[in-house]
Amino acid sequence: MPQHHRQSHRNHPTPQVRRVLVRSLDDISLEQVPAPVPGDDELLVRTTVVGVCGSDTHAAAGHHPFIDLPYRPGHEAVGVVAAAGSGAEEDFTPCDRVVIEPNLYCGRCPQCLSGRYNICQELKVFGCQTPGAMTDLFTIPADRVHRVPDGMTDIEAALIEPLATPVHAVAKAGDLTGRSVAVLGAGPIGLLTLLAARHAGAVRIAVTDLLDGKRARAMRLGADAALDADAPDLVEQVHAALGGPVDVVFDCVSREQSMAQATALVTKGGHIVVVGVGAPGTTPIRLDLVQDREIRLEGTLMYTGEDYRTAMSLIASGAVDTTEIVTATYPLPDAAKAFAASVDPEQVKVLVTVDGP
Repeated sequence: MPQHHRQSHRNHPTPQVRRVLVRSLDDISLEQVPAPVPGDDELLVRTTVVGVCGSDTHAAAGHHPFIDLPYRPGHEAVGVVAAAGSGAEEDFTPCDRVVIEPNLYCGRCPQCLSGRYNICQELKVFGCQTPGAMTDLFTIPADRVHRVPDGMTDIEAALIEPLATPVHAVAKAGDLTGRSVAVLGAGPIGLLTLLAARHAGAVRIAVTDLLDGKRARAMRLGADAALDADAPDLVEQVHAALGGPVDVVFDCVSREQSMAQATALVTKGGHIVVVGVGAPGTTPIRLDLVQDREIRLEGTLMYTGEDYRTAMSLIASGAVDTTEIVTATYPLPDAAKAFAASVDPEQVKVLVTVDGP
């Protein structure tokens, strides 16, 4: 090779970006990888803010049934378009602010063809089963992003994805106008479920949690009652607070204790929506009560574009107090600290900010 060719090669090294690698809760590091290049129908996005989800911490602890270690997180992401592939140039231009919708679906299975692509038979989640957005730059299909509404901050936009899950769960329960609701668990999803249920018309809402601080936060966000999840007479307390058995229970904990509480709390002909990710394996449930009381028990997974649009509208209306939901932020090099903070039960939503390589 001529000398000047070798010199040129040395002067143009392959660009590198930082990306978070999670091997365990105690082994979270930054790796250096080649900067991605967008395909024809993809966008190259520069991350600005990305959330740490409960699914992330469960996965890092080795407890998530559908995420294998090691993995590269980041599915609650806001960013700025850096470049668009040839097939996406008409719809997006550099500097467009976007939020990702991370469900990567096949588009061919019966569920996708019916519009329920959130339960695609081949579903993968960006940042769970594929490398995610906890990095400087990432690529994603252009049809998997939404523009951030004008006037919405990056911090507010980072709550669109977390809020879309409760919005979808609330929609599963049907018309909540005038109905009573119990939300089990006052973590990020539980608190956002409280807000989504109120927005959907629920008139009486009780929230349960083990922690005083979480219950106080639920009250500040508009709960009618916030009760100790471990109280031996919890069912009686909820019924007293809401005027009887509740119409809908959203179980954002999804463990044996919470499912037993949900079954006892809900009215005959009522509805239990399982929102939280359950532990692998079997969970006992009183099927005799489910059958005898005609209780409807339903799971809910992620969201669709319609849920994203509802979540955006709800945030834009000012109904979501970000200061109550976002409790800590860390820069990308401190991603391990962000995960450690997210495990702290007193925290709600922890965000990672990215300022560029």
